[in-house]
Amino acid sequence: MSSNVVYAIVKAGGRQEKVSVGDILVVDRLDGKPGETVELQPVMLVDGEKVTTGGDVKATVTAEIVRAEKGPKINIMKFKNKTGYRRRQGYRSSLTRLKVTGIN
Repeated sequence: MSSNVVYAIVKAGGRQEKVSVGDILVVDRLDGKPGETVELQPVMLVDGEKVTTGGDVKATVTAEIVRAEKGPKINIMKFKNKTGYRRRQGYRSSLTRLKVTGIN
């Protein structure tokens, strides 16, 4: 492992993602317009050989909103045999694409 590696595990949209500066990240929809910055909550920070976890993390991860987008279509089918019961429903989740700009 190289000594100049800096990355963080952040909590965003109910999931945890590994990010470093310059990474593109897709999370659940966040309020904001493209170009605005948001702060993500770090759970773990790796700075070279030093690893900081839990409540000891004093760093902030900033990211810029690139655009709002929609996820892939999910088809939901309900079917009961021999009764003629069929229901079809579709769903696309709302997502936000972020670019990580800094880990301080």
